[in-house]
Amino acid sequence: MIESVTEEKTRKILLAKKQEVSDLLNNSADDSAPVELDQTQQGRLSRMDALQQQAMAAETQRRRQREVYLLDAALKRLDEGEYGYCVNCGEAIEPQRLALDPATPFCISHAV
Repeated sequence: MIESVTEEKTRKILLAKKQEVSDLLNNSADDSAPVELDQTQQGRLSRMDALQQQAMAAETQRRRQREVYLLDAALKRLDEGEYGYCVNCGEAIEPQRLALDPATPFCISHAV
């Protein structure tokens, strides 16, 4: 288990990151709204561009939702005293790896 000072700092980092990603999710929800297909308002290429932008926004939303999920899982591991250990093998995750991605559940050997 990590030290309590480090645990508090880690919790603050995870919660701040979660808030940041959640804010981005909420602020960009309209970007993936359905595209109007009225040819009288826009041409075919403009619609294709709008559809592509909609698909990219939807993928961005999906990635942000996954990041929130990973942050929640990291907070749960922190509460359970298992933060900082690979969920696959149980070995300690390198501090440099956690510094880059505090929500990572895997050591470098088991990273996908």
